[in-house]
Formats: sequence, C-alpha cells, structure tokens
Amino acid sequence: MAKVSEARRQEFQERSDPYQKQINESLKKEKEIIATLSRDNASVAYKKIMLCELMISVATTYIAMNNLSVELLDVKNNDMLNEARKILYKAIIYLEEIVTPSIDVQYSEIEEKVLQLEKMPFNDRYTLIRKLGLAIRLLTDAYGDNTKWRWAFVELQGRFVTVAKNLVDWKKACKDYLDTQSADYDNTVYYIRRIKKLLDQSGSQYRDRYELSTHRLDDIRIAINYVVAERRICMLTGEKDTAEELKKKALVWREKMEHDKKNGVAR
Repeated sequence: MAKVSEARRQEFQERSDPYQKQINESLKKEKEIIATLSRDNASVAYKKIMLCELMISVATTYIAMNNLSVELLDVKNNDMLNEARKILYKAIIYLEEIVTPSIDVQYSEIEEKVLQLEKMPFNDRYTLIRKLGLAIRLLTDAYGDNTKWRWAFVELQGRFVTVAKNLVDWKKACKDYLDTQSADYDNTVYYIRRIKKLLDQSGSQYRDRYELSTHRLDDIRIAINYVVAERRICMLTGEKDTAEELKKKALVWREKMEHDKKNGVAR
C-alpha cells in the first residue's frame, strides 16, 4: 500500500469532521430521549422508534466516514465499521424492547406489545425496516467477504428480520394483504414478501453457520424456527402449498438435528 500523503490525511480530517459532529449530536439527542422515557409510559414505544432511527443515522454516518477513508486514504477504517456494527445492534435492541426479540412467537402472544404502535402508519414501519435493512447491507458490504465477522452477521441479520416480523399488526396486515382496495395494500404486500424472503435467508444462514462453523444445536434450532415463522405467515396469507413445503423442510431439518445429536456431531 502506497504511503498516504499528509495532504490527504488533512483532507480526510477536514471532510470527516462534519460527520463526527453529526454523530456527536445524534448521540447527545439519544441521551436526551432516554432521559424522558420514564416520564410518559404511553409514548415509550414511539420514543424507542425515534431512538432506532437515530441509531440508523449514526451507523450510516460511520459507514460514510469509512467510505471516505477508502476514497482518500485507500484504507478501510475498521474502528468506524466496528462502531457502526455496535450501533446497529442498539437500533435493533430498541425495537426488540418494544415487540420482543423472539422469533418463535405467535402474533397473539405479542399483540398487546404491537398495539403500542397502533398510531404508527404501516408505511412508516415499512420505511423504517427498509432503512435498517439497507444500513445492515451497507455495513456487510463495507466489511467485505473475508471479514472475521462473517458468522456474527448471521445473528445481526436474524435479529433484524425477527423485529421486522414482530412489528407487524398481523390482524390488519392479513386483511390488507387480501384487499386490493386497501390504502395499505401495496406496502403490505411488499412488506410481507420482504419478511418471507428475509426469514428464508436467515434460516439458510443459520443452517450454514451450524454446518460450516459451530455445529451448535442452538444454531440449527434457530434455523428451524425461521422456517416455522415463514410457514406461519404463509398460512395467514393463504399460501397453503408453500406452507406445506416449509412444513416438510422444517421436518427434514429437525431429523438432521436429531441425527447429528445422536451421533455426537452437534454440541
């Protein structure tokens, strides 16, 4: 790698300073919002949505600073990427605190939690999830294929799709999904399709992590839970053939898990 000139370093510092200022202001705003959480229980869920959005902004700013480092200094800034990774976990945690981090949960079990956000339009939820998903993809792309965080990103992506699913008011969504006259029809169809795709991806990623890295029973169990979650959605939306295929898939994976457990492959 060629030596970086002092002029380039100075340019990077000058151009990155506004980014750092923006990050500092957002983190200060985060503390201010957190300080108000105990004052008004009725608005806690909405404030945590605001906190999530703030964290997405902070994370993407760190990623932009890394991109600037690559452009000007020809070097990836792992410190900035690591900060972005930690911040994206915080963004997801704020959502988990509203609707639970569990993938293995039916809507009836969390309906009361979801209804805390009944005044949040469906389009706003969809926009939030798209922004969070994009930030995660930008981060993984910035790290590259050979990163040591490859298998850790499976968890990050999985927790993301879990909250994406759990944020949905499934009673309303299922009605809108089947009603072409609904104002939320298009967004509901797009959102549900995206969730099913992400659930499929997370199931496969956890299965790969189990097969290629950890051989931990927890990983294959989580993989199965993502398949089951996708099947539940297909049942809700009337996709019986796909639901039956997913049922068979989950059964095959369970048989694989039991076989590996019996033969000492899994731990």
